[in-house]
Amino acid sequence: MNTPFRLHSVVAALSLAGAALLLPAHAQIKIAMVIPTTGPLTQYGDMVKEGATTAVELANATGGIGGKKIELVAVDDACEPKQGPVAANRVVNGKIGYVVGPVCSGASIAAAPIYNNEGVVVVTPSATSPALTDGKNFHFIFRTIGRDDQQGPAAAKFIAEKVKPKKVAILHDKQSYGQGIASSVQADLKKANVPVALFEGINAGDSDYSAVITKLKSAGVDFVYYGGYHPEMGLLLRQAGEQGLKVRMMGPEGVGNPEVNAIAGNAVEGMLVTLPADFSANPKNAAVVKAFQDKKRNASGAFQLTSFAATQAILEGIKAVGDDPAKVADHLHKATVETVLGPISWNKQGDLNSFDFQVFEWHKDGSKSPAAK
Repeated sequence: MNTPFRLHSVVAALSLAGAALLLPAHAQIKIAMVIPTTGPLTQYGDMVKEGATTAVELANATGGIGGKKIELVAVDDACEPKQGPVAANRVVNGKIGYVVGPVCSGASIAAAPIYNNEGVVVVTPSATSPALTDGKNFHFIFRTIGRDDQQGPAAAKFIAEKVKPKKVAILHDKQSYGQGIASSVQADLKKANVPVALFEGINAGDSDYSAVITKLKSAGVDFVYYGGYHPEMGLLLRQAGEQGLKVRMMGPEGVGNPEVNAIAGNAVEGMLVTLPADFSANPKNAAVVKAFQDKKRNASGAFQLTSFAATQAILEGIKAVGDDPAKVADHLHKATVETVLGPISWNKQGDLNSFDFQVFEWHKDGSKSPAAK
């Protein structure tokens, strides 16, 4: 499909960067980025912002869509479920018909009924909880990332076949995302006959996990899976090392944040994490990666290219059927869209028909590499 920024035309787009300045200020298509700009998870919002901003810059460099410039509007939900509906109402009241985000599953689940009822097209690049879409019959909610019941099996398969632990502990943060992915991993480890000695929730935001680490030591576990985000994972890694618990730990894409290094220190070395495949390594995306680099952005993070693809999907829909969210939603349900993730399409409930999660090993210098074992 001939999108306004197909990969082979990105270099030409960059050379026309001044064209957008000639567009009338009132001729705009607004897209909200619903991201955490406050709270402990702002780094994930930064990733999504980098991806969406780069995609919009490239689209505007070729004249936008039908002579209209695309404008991004940041809306903060702090990744908190109670703030999700507040942010959704801000989008609706602002008469914005499209959203890249929300970023976190809890906030997405809380806000989705408002977006769907008000006819706002939502494409989340990062909310992985199945509860966002399962059984909801939403027409306006889409993802450009896989679900936890795809990510969980990928993690469990690696644990069972590569790590081969004797006794596993599974921890989670008691929230929609963390507990959901932890439960998925637990179910698949059980199918693989891998003993799970402990399945327990911890309180997100605590600063001392000594009690749970003592429990892990008493249980004699040799591997820990944690469902949640990087602040808690960093503390678990650091405090486990300080207390002499020498076990390898693994988490979902929510722990794959450079900030985990600042929290865990050297104890982060060897952490395993499931992440979207590194689409930045695909030679077909070289021009897009360069566009990121030219603005000192990182295309290889967890959500930069999934948010770039979310923006591509919205813009492709608008180009195909016009600036009408209802028609765009109809189009996306039927379309296959060419993106930096490759060709993507959605099932009836807005989930991707396929998605590739891979296991990476995290290093103390902040880099990551494909995990072998």
